Amino acid sequence: MSEKKRKSFSSDFKAKVALEAIHGVKTLNEIGQEFDVHPVQVGKWKKEPQEQASGLFDAKRGAKPIESSENPEKLYTEIGRLKMELDWLKKIWILPMRTRRSWISEKHPLPVARQCALAGTNRSKFYVLPSMVVTNTNSPLFCLLDRVH
Repeated sequence: MSEKKRKSFSSDFKAKVALEAIHGVKTLNEIGQEFDVHPVQVGKWKKEPQEQASGLFDAKRGAKPIESSENPEKLYTEIGRLKMELDWLKKIWILPMRTRRSWISEKHPLPVARQCALAGTNRSKFYVLPSMVVTNTNSPLFCLLDRVH
């Protein structure tokens, strides 16, 4: 079985078909049969120049300036937040992990999740309470363990 190759149309051909469709003398089916193109494709090619028609006349007056959609106040806020994170990192990153965890604080303006991410530690380590430490090695539990082993 031979595979069909996709048809590739030049831009001149597409423009010719689109203009024929825009004239409206023939239906899309008739145009499709005449040019050996599917009617749906003729409809798509017809829409393209219609949607871009207003842009043709705007280009003569020069390019429109790109308006900054970002609010300067929002950008300054972002700069402040990044500066605060950088200062916090400079203070904490050179320390060992245990010390870094001890610097994480809920009172700091930086969220705990962000502090943990910057410190390179899991947030769960911050919330877990230290386990109970048994100082008396002569407790009955240890004596039983020693007898078994």
